[in-house]
Amino acid sequence: MKEQVSVCWLRRDLRLFDNAALYHALMSGHPVLLIFIFDTLILEKLPDKNDRRVSFIHQSLRNLQEALRERGSSLLILHGEPPACFEKLCSRFDVKNVFTNHDYEPYAIDRDAKIGSMLAGQAIPFRTFKDQVIFERSEVMKPDGSPYTVFTPYSRIWKQKYRSEPTPEFPSEEHLDALLKTALFPFPSLAELGFEKAEVHTGSPEINEEILRHYHDTRNIPSVDGTSKLSVHLRFGTVSVRRLVRLAAELNEQWLNELIWRDFFMMILFQFPEVVAGCFKKKYEQIRWRNNEHEFELWCKGETGYPIVDAGMRQLNETGWMHNRVRMIVASFLVKHLLIDWRWGEAYFAEKLLDYELASNNGNWQWAAGCGCDAAPYFRIFNPHEQTRKFDPELKYIKTWIKGFPDYYPEPIVEHDAARKRALQVYKESLGAL
Repeated sequence: MKEQVSVCWLRRDLRLFDNAALYHALMSGHPVLLIFIFDTLILEKLPDKNDRRVSFIHQSLRNLQEALRERGSSLLILHGEPPACFEKLCSRFDVKNVFTNHDYEPYAIDRDAKIGSMLAGQAIPFRTFKDQVIFERSEVMKPDGSPYTVFTPYSRIWKQKYRSEPTPEFPSEEHLDALLKTALFPFPSLAELGFEKAEVHTGSPEINEEILRHYHDTRNIPSVDGTSKLSVHLRFGTVSVRRLVRLAAELNEQWLNELIWRDFFMMILFQFPEVVAGCFKKKYEQIRWRNNEHEFELWCKGETGYPIVDAGMRQLNETGWMHNRVRMIVASFLVKHLLIDWRWGEAYFAEKLLDYELASNNGNWQWAAGCGCDAAPYFRIFNPHEQTRKFDPELKYIKTWIKGFPDYYPEPIVEHDAARKRALQVYKESLGAL
């Protein structure tokens, strides 16, 4: 006879504490089997088999496996397309329920609909929960029921709602006795998944409260340790967003705003899924990009002749992370100075960023290009020299990532004033503003 289980499907929530789906699974009355699927439909699209994100996930799952082993349980890791993985799972266990947390990306929505339909055909309930945001989908809307597309009024209503409604708690860590008692399942190596081990330096998921107290003063200085460094942990759910927001509300309004931006972009992606491939502001599709492939390659390699831009790109290429202020500078440089389509930069970041998140990556690139919701106006063009003077005046950040600077440094591939004038002309003509 097959063993009866409730299944908790981990995706972007790689933790045993304060996990909504896991909590509900543990309260279901059946032993809980935790699973993770290495989805080949996603993995096969990754161009680099030395992908840092896959290594991070693999290590996070190892940490979970060790925690489960200490409780006499085990994580079951599957490798393949999700429907086929669930067919195997249901042939092996008597699955009574499947619990998982919401995902808002178009592929995930389609995938979950297919899994839900497949399970319904076997009379297995598929239960999903809000977990990676505070407010989702249509929970913060205008009085007329339409979605906000400007951040400031959205954030104002978000804060009112947060402060007036209790945030639910899901103390899953207190109910782990309900986990399925079992011997360890096989744990696949990265090689068995078709990948190589990558060096991953993410920092601890622990929260440095001292940094957060001073976040508003230090967040724009790339040479100091002045940000939370929790973006990758938020991306893969090795921290709880509910706990972070609770702390942010106590310690630093500016950091709270950054977390609200994340909810905002998730909402925008859900309400306007067409932004994945196109401009939120449709008229910006008329911009006549230059799309010079050689200049794009120099930008990717960090060889533009603009030190702050090049330092940022080298940090990204070497570590899979880039300071947020510098992300804005390099994005503005690509779309305004070089007039290269924002989608090229977005795709490069999607390939390289360890903390890559579709909603935020897309939203921020469209912000930089002026074509997104609540975006920077098209005539806002960062001056890399001014940005350096303001945020890296002693060149500490630049010298960290450009060895031997300033010796033998290349000439700028474009002159700032000329590039600025050219960008303004192209945007005005393309948008019919002349």
